[in-house]
Amino acid sequence: MDALNKKTIEDIDVKGKKVLARCDFNVPLKDGEITNDKRIVAALPTIKYLMENGAKVILCSHLGRPKGEYKPEFSLAPVAAKLSEYLGVEVKLAEDPEVVGENAKAMAADLKDGEVMLLENVRYRKEETKNEENFSKELASLAEIFVNDAFGTAHRAHCSTTGVASYLPAVCGYLIQKEIKFMGGALADPKRPLVAILGGAKVSDKIGVISNLIEKCDTIIIGGGMAYTFMKYLGHNIGDSLLEADWVEKAGEMMKSAEEKGVKFLIPVDNKVGKEYDENTESQIVNSDEIPDGWMGLDIGPKTQTMFADAIKGAGTVIWNGPMGVSEWDNFAAGTICVAKAVAESGAISVIGGGDSVAAVTKLGFADKMSHISTGGGASLEFLEGKDLPGICALADKD
Repeated sequence: MDALNKKTIEDIDVKGKKVLARCDFNVPLKDGEITNDKRIVAALPTIKYLMENGAKVILCSHLGRPKGEYKPEFSLAPVAAKLSEYLGVEVKLAEDPEVVGENAKAMAADLKDGEVMLLENVRYRKEETKNEENFSKELASLAEIFVNDAFGTAHRAHCSTTGVASYLPAVCGYLIQKEIKFMGGALADPKRPLVAILGGAKVSDKIGVISNLIEKCDTIIIGGGMAYTFMKYLGHNIGDSLLEADWVEKAGEMMKSAEEKGVKFLIPVDNKVGKEYDENTESQIVNSDEIPDGWMGLDIGPKTQTMFADAIKGAGTVIWNGPMGVSEWDNFAAGTICVAKAVAESGAISVIGGGDSVAAVTKLGFADKMSHISTGGGASLEFLEGKDLPGICALADKD
């Protein structure tokens, strides 16, 4: 997949054309109110471009997991209201339980250049997640061009992400273009040195990512719960810290592989450990080979913070996925804060992916210092693994 060579909305004439745009409006709701509208805001540049260039815009998205049946609590009505507010025009919702129903068809036929409508939750149809042809054809029948701007679902082959692209000319919107530019660029042609920081709980979740990055990086930094599986391989006593016993050998193989390729592979040299998995537990700082029985590592220690920050300082490109400790607890957030600060101050091209590291960077106020914050957790991980993302593969290549 040459992700960097995909056509965008600017490579196709949209004037007077009906354009089906797949966005990611999978926003959190509480009592029918949107509690965080970042994903809607992220979609606005593409929608505005289509409107300003005279397209008849038909938006679609999923929301939550209605599991293939109509459930009013998963309706996109709150999204339509929020879009109307941001765009300054009425965005009508086609209220069809079957998504492409009489309302949607009539509304799409009546659209004027520059007008916008929204289809109901595509996951009301059980065919959507199975990528079944009949629903893809129904979606495609409404439009003349397909724009995919939902990076968060680009790793899923569904009707509204890949199926519909078989029946219409398919290009990407600004959001996917930005993801491809930063994430694709960071892997394909990075400004060196390339430093990858990987955290989070499980080694098993990141095996593919680490293996792929060893081939590309100059330095790999490992923090978070998964670091203890690497310490175990080195023969350290890790107390009650998180351990994936089945992955100890694999962790060792990756360390050896990095060494053979001349890649620096850093794991914590000291840790902040707690007596219990609790925010206010008794805690102490200990070296990585001296974690006492009955204690568990919950963050990286001060020596490790300095070592990691020094490794980040001279980076040309940084890829960061996953926190260094239990960063949602103030008592165990110092490691993640230190790394976020180092990345922000490094001047490197920085690509942040994965929900927890994005949350940490945002909460700590470093978001505007990062070159790119990915909108797709699972999709960004698969991208970093070097996997082909179906939602991007389905788009037309530039000539």
